[in-house]
Amino acid sequence: MKILILSSDIVGQTLAANLVQEGYDVTVIDENEARLKDLGQRLDISTVCGQYAYPDVLKQAGAEQTQILLAVTTHDEVNMIACQVAFNLFHIPTKIARIRSQGFLVYPQIFSEKAIPIDILISPEQLVTNTVFRLIQYPGTLQILDFANGKVQLAVMRAYHNGLLVGHTVQTLKEHLPGIGTWIVAIYRRGQPIMPKARTVVEVNDEVFLLIPTEHTKRATLELRGSEKPYKHIMIAGGGNIGLRLAEALEHKCQVKIIEANAKRAHHISQELNTAIVLHGDAADETLLLDENIKEIDMFCSVTNDDEANILSALLAKRLGARKVIALINRTAYIQLIQGSAIDVALSPQQVTISGVLAYIRKGDVVKDYTLRHGVAEAIETVIHGDSRTSDVIGKKLKAIPLPPGTTIGAVVRGDKVFMGHQDITLQAEDHIVLFLIDKRYIHKVESLFQVRATPHS
Repeated sequence: MKILILSSDIVGQTLAANLVQEGYDVTVIDENEARLKDLGQRLDISTVCGQYAYPDVLKQAGAEQTQILLAVTTHDEVNMIACQVAFNLFHIPTKIARIRSQGFLVYPQIFSEKAIPIDILISPEQLVTNTVFRLIQYPGTLQILDFANGKVQLAVMRAYHNGLLVGHTVQTLKEHLPGIGTWIVAIYRRGQPIMPKARTVVEVNDEVFLLIPTEHTKRATLELRGSEKPYKHIMIAGGGNIGLRLAEALEHKCQVKIIEANAKRAHHISQELNTAIVLHGDAADETLLLDENIKEIDMFCSVTNDDEANILSALLAKRLGARKVIALINRTAYIQLIQGSAIDVALSPQQVTISGVLAYIRKGDVVKDYTLRHGVAEAIETVIHGDSRTSDVIGKKLKAIPLPPGTTIGAVVRGDKVFMGHQDITLQAEDHIVLFLIDKRYIHKVESLFQVRATPHS
């Protein structure tokens, strides 16, 4: 499959690196020749230097043979025009565009074949906002992801001292959560994956991945987090697109303070918000944080455009008494650097963007696809089609399915019924399957396993 990416900025680079790793034929267009040359030296890709939406440039990049266009420049208008040209001149089947402005996103009707032919809209800023909002909804979690139209959720939690998880085996989880069909699909210990068995004992600081029926997620996370209290006092560092959206989403539920360094921007967002307090200042100013009672802050979210500023302000906020801190970090090297530090959650806009794109690239009927553990692991939801003659899994029990190493089926959703990892359940057509892969290198084997066969079994 040929994929054309517009932009070699951090989002384009991360997409290209992930897609090349999976064997896709990738070409990147960018106006920045030096940045493009550097990317071409690091990755096995084709590159074209030129204007993103120019027909001749797109043609030179192989638009006529392209199946998917990823228009992810920082300019909404450029992405929109590029998709229009790709559709009208080159008939590219799937066009995915990064759209940042709420001024466009609130009018989805303009994105259609009769107007601007964009098949999938991706907004990294909105995806990050949704991620942070979920973390505040579920205190004590590191990540919350939806599957099967919201019927199942994947909750990622840290095992703390005195918590219900620590010192117990996986098989005893049911005793602590009676009536809740929770299933542990993976454990990460000191950065290394462990395939959980019935007698696996959870240790302090383990990162535990649990699949939970959504109706029980709040109860389960409440039980497992122990004394963790709800987040009521939120401080946001950075009044850009993400900071403003986050404040808008939270100000009616929490007491929100937002710090913005630019006076003009601070005044603007103060006009946009209703109850949130807007502070003009430096989020890394110790005096300012102390004056604003940082010790009373339940969640400190540093979401400026500067990685270093986010890391420093989050570390300072934690040292001064903030209960939990989140830092928005673009560079993968920085994320790896702060692993195990005082920062509770490191958010990568690139990783949430990739998750938003992968489901539309995967073979078979993949409904959801989340890249996890900074691109190493993956959680997917796929729908089984066909019958026992055209499918390798229909009519088989879970325990009889030859899954690749490190792959777990954590849930089967059939209509309104949710079956959590029961090995004796027999798969049927149209079942939704939620799988977790600790090594995404096996994703193509998983795709092949659940695809409808071109030649039926004899």
